[in-house]
Formats: sequence, structure tokens, C-alpha cells
Amino acid sequence: MSEPQKKKLDLNRRKMPKQKPEVRRHNFDEVALGYSIETAVEEAKRCLQCKKPKCVLKCPVEIDIPGFIKCIAEKDFSTGIRTLKEKNCLPAICGRVCPQEEQCEEICVLQKKGAQIAIGRLERFLADWEADQGELEMPEILSPSRRKVAVVGGGPAGLTLAGDLIKLGHQVIIFEALHKLGGVLIYGIPEFRLPKAIVNREVEYLKSLGVEVVTDYVVGKTRTVDSLLQEFEAVFIGSGAGLPWFMNIPGENLNGVYSANEYLTRMNLMKGFLFPQFHTPIKDHKKVAVIGGGNVAMDCARTALRLGAETRIIYRRSRQELPARLEEIENAEEEGVIFDFLTLPIRYIGDENGWVKEIECLKMKLGEPDSSGRRRPVPIEGSETTLPLDAVVCAIGNSPNPLIPTHTPGLEVGKNGNIVADEETGKTSKERVWAGGDVVTGAATVILAMGAGRKAARSIHEYLCSL
Repeated sequence: MSEPQKKKLDLNRRKMPKQKPEVRRHNFDEVALGYSIETAVEEAKRCLQCKKPKCVLKCPVEIDIPGFIKCIAEKDFSTGIRTLKEKNCLPAICGRVCPQEEQCEEICVLQKKGAQIAIGRLERFLADWEADQGELEMPEILSPSRRKVAVVGGGPAGLTLAGDLIKLGHQVIIFEALHKLGGVLIYGIPEFRLPKAIVNREVEYLKSLGVEVVTDYVVGKTRTVDSLLQEFEAVFIGSGAGLPWFMNIPGENLNGVYSANEYLTRMNLMKGFLFPQFHTPIKDHKKVAVIGGGNVAMDCARTALRLGAETRIIYRRSRQELPARLEEIENAEEEGVIFDFLTLPIRYIGDENGWVKEIECLKMKLGEPDSSGRRRPVPIEGSETTLPLDAVVCAIGNSPNPLIPTHTPGLEVGKNGNIVADEETGKTSKERVWAGGDVVTGAATVILAMGAGRKAARSIHEYLCSL
């Protein structure tokens, strides 16, 4: 009797349908359109269902990836979303903005053949399928423990921690400085990459589980962490990295020079792109330069482009060293963003009214690798050039806001203003205080912040159970 033939590998990773560049560059609608049921099932069937799936090991929130993909392949979507949400309370968000190509997909067995499973796109599919059903399935909530936990900051870390602890029966209250929950999800990532209705939907799901929310509430000087500790058994700090970096070059105080934080907050949280329907005016810029090469720089440039400006990204290294996701770089290029590589801004030049009118730059060449492993950019002497513009957005990074550390005695802080916390538990130097996300690591990814929230939730639960 002959042996059964092995199943032939399907190396055809299904493409994500997108708006055409010539259309999307004129609107703020979501660029990626999502998989149809047929495409999702086809993609899911490509998964080899490895006995020892490495992809799970690279997931910061420990999702059973083969499990939910198998459910899609079998068209059992309700079990699939249940499997997914056992570990991830924000699947529609992660499916859109998590850098799966650097995590779970990077270690997929099919990666060797350049045909890894589209894990993130399948995650998004399940989350969107559930939303289309109109009614969310509620998870089991354990009996109330009567223990109270305060969460400072309603971003990805705080939301994940709150979702985990509420299911374990603890009372959770989130204190958010802005008027909406979501953190960087709501003020930082543009509508065309992450529709705010999706963030609001995920937040409402957590509130339906019993998470309490207090917005427009700044913890720091007026209401301190110490005062929260008098009312709550534990406090988690997930206040993010909201302090923008600048280059400290001449002209940064000119009108028209923005931080990425200010620019994106005006556009996203305050709906500047919908003026005058929303009362957040943005000057009608014609030529915009964005400094930096990460995802935030791409978000700023693609936003400015949609508002009608000729937009360029100025980056001191080459395309190969760009830290942004390849998908975002390609989208920006398709839409018409201009890239000035190996270029370093050295000063901004203003007009007689104090508005920026030009940027002076130096051309660079790549030298030996630096501590990041990337080749260090070296200035080319005598290569100064100027470019006309009427706005600059500086997107070179952020640090944690010093407000909470400054007014919290006994809280150890690192050299960059980040709160020092244990990587596995989130415990800080201050008793009954945990921290996680960008306030600890500096600006990083949504999924890493969520992973930190999950670890801290586990540690806080162990502590509360010991009382």
C-alpha cells in the first residue's frame, strides 16, 4: 500500500485589498480594506498547524495563534474569536497596527520560503467578523474580590491590564488625562490606519465588563500616586511617552514647527482634518517636511499629504535603515510622499512674521555601524542646501512626561525619565506600584505595551490574592 502524499505547501500569501493610491491620498478612510470570508479561509488553510508553534513564543500577549487560525480554516469564527480574546482584549487594534512581521510572522516556519502566514490580517478578520455580528460574547467574570486597582493612563498597557484584572474579579478604575480613552491609539495613529470607531468599540467592550473610567483627570501633582494608594490596594502607571523630542537646532521656536505629538493630536483626537465640522483649525500648509523615519513620521507625512500639502520625509540615513514598517513605507511612497534620504536638518529659517519658510540641510554618507547596528550617518562637508517649506513636523521620538515621577517619592527613574520596573512583573521600586508600556520602555509598539500590561496584571493578581 503506497504512503499518502504530503500536502503541497501553499506559498501564495493572500494580499490585503487596499484603496488605490490615487483615491486614498485624498481621503482619511481606512487604507486596508480587510479580507473577505473566502480569502481569510484560504489564507488560514495555509497554516501548517505546527506541533510546537514558535509563533506563539514571539507573541507578547501569548495568543494561541494556530488555534484561532484553525477555527478560521474550519469557518468556526465564533470559536476563533473566543480563542483570540482569551489572551487579547484588543484584537481589532492589534490586527491593524501590531508589527507582526517582526514578531509572530518572523518566526513562522514558512518564513524560510518567504511565504509566512498573514497572522495579523487573520486576527483583524476575526475581530471585524465579530463586530459585524452586532453582539459581543461576554467572557466569564470571577466573583468580586473587593480589591481595588487604580490604572493611571488609558492607553494599550492600561486597557490590557484593566481587561485582565476585571475578569479576575477585581474592581478597576482607569484615570485618563484626556477626554477619551485609548492613549496613542486615539491621539497618535491616524484614522486611515486605525479608525477611531474601532478603538471606541474596544473601549466600550471593556466598560461593559465593569471597568470604570474617569476622564479629564491628570494624576501627578494635584492627585498624586500616594493619594491613590490610600484608596486602592494597587496602582498601575501606564501614562505613556508624551514628551516630544526636538533636534535643538536654530529656528525651532518659529511658527509652523510642530512636534509630532501636537500635530497628530490636533488631527486625530481633536479631529483637525474635519475642520470646520470640528473646531480645531489647522493652518493650510502647502509644503511640509517631516523629520524622522519611524511609523510616527509616516503617519505625519501621510496626514499632511491628505490635507493637500507637498510632503517630504527628511531622514539622515538611507531607505534600508528606515525603522518604520515596510508596509507603511510602501504606502507612503505609493501615495506620493517624497523621501530625502541621507539628509540632516541643521536649521530652520523664518520670515519677517516669525513663520518658518525654509529648512537648511546637510547631505550625509554612511560610515561604520553604531550601537544600533545601523551604519552611522556622517556629514559631507560643504553640502549645505535649503528647501522652501511652510511647516515642519519633528517626529524623532518621545520620552515619558516627568509629571508623575517628579511628584512620586520613592519611585526610581532611569536616565531618560522612564520609570524603572521589573521586565517580568512590572513592579517598581515603590511598594504597591506597578508600571508598564512606554512610560517604562520609552516609545515602542502597541503590542509590547499590551504585553507589559498583561505581565503586570498577573503580578498584581498574585499580590491581591495574598492579602
